[in-house]
Amino acid sequence: MRLVKCFMNSTAKCAMIGLGFGAEFIPIYQAHPNAEVTAICRRSEIELNKAGDQFGIAKRYTNYDDVLADPEIDFVHINSPIPDHAWMSLQALDAGKHVMCTVPMATTIDECRQIVDKVNQTGLKYMMAETVVYSREFLFIKQMYEKGELGKIQHLAASHPQDMDGWPSYWEEMIPMHYATHVVSPCLGLVDGLAEYVSCFGSGTVRDDIAKKSNNGFALQSAHIKIKDSDLTAHIWRCLYDVARQYRESFDVYGTKKSFEWTLVENEPHVIHTAKKPEPDIPEKIEIPDFATLLPEPIRKFTLPQEIHDADHLSFLQGGGHGGSHPHLVHEFISALMEDRAPTPDAVTSANWTCVGLCAHESSLKGGEIVKLPEFTLKANSTA
Repeated sequence: MRLVKCFMNSTAKCAMIGLGFGAEFIPIYQAHPNAEVTAICRRSEIELNKAGDQFGIAKRYTNYDDVLADPEIDFVHINSPIPDHAWMSLQALDAGKHVMCTVPMATTIDECRQIVDKVNQTGLKYMMAETVVYSREFLFIKQMYEKGELGKIQHLAASHPQDMDGWPSYWEEMIPMHYATHVVSPCLGLVDGLAEYVSCFGSGTVRDDIAKKSNNGFALQSAHIKIKDSDLTAHIWRCLYDVARQYRESFDVYGTKKSFEWTLVENEPHVIHTAKKPEPDIPEKIEIPDFATLLPEPIRKFTLPQEIHDADHLSFLQGGGHGGSHPHLVHEFISALMEDRAPTPDAVTSANWTCVGLCAHESSLKGGEIVKLPEFTLKANSTA
């Protein structure tokens, strides 16, 4: 039986889990007209109290079980280390809490399956907080596509090189394609498609200590994604260590009328190519507009980096503030709760995006052999 609270435009009460990157979201929830951060949770009591005092939050937990036992909490926003994403999401759903979780959904296909099954069983909402599909660049390209300005899309490509030296040590155990949602999501999200199968190659080698910890010797992994019920493929690549390249979360789209190419250097203008112009006039450098007007007025300011309370976090130093995506993520999830609908991305879509990388790594170990996405990621979007 589906016993889920109906919000009816009331207030959804959040427990923020993890207060490093997670703290960036607290002021957004506090400013949203239909949300509040009722509790915070962090293992370090000193850091917990520091954040609680900063944001004026009285309920403070060092134990996740205590959060889930709190009847006042409607949902958790999980910003814990990647290995904790799946079990924390599953326990929250078991406790009757809706879940917003940072990427990736999980680190195994079976964990993704369990989350999708649990969402279907409980009727609760699950949303993977994928930043790229709410970045101003993606929203700009999506707008162009929906207006027909790109024409027929012919190819999609995305890259995410990043040097993880200096990040928390658990990153040394990560495999590049196991953290691929930043490149998978824009390619699939733009055309509202799901990945059907992948082929991936590994290239180069990482140093011995990283290879031993991650059980992966590839420095870079490059994959092609076949988009289901479409003539399109997308090309993506990822690296985490031992590749000389400035941080970049790129997304290129090639259409019959216009194409969009991401700048090669962070913070420089992107480029639009327009077909049938004289050759020198085909490329045009452009500035991307902000899309704060899509949001409720109280949280519009949070699309701008200067409104982020702690810009020292590495995700902002390297990631440029995630393209103003954070308030859009918050508003989408809160709106889904208020309207009793599936958020975007929902559990099935989140699983598909995550499993692309998991299947791609499997393919790379088999020399590029095609690996099909699991059936549970190809079903119609869940309604919960």
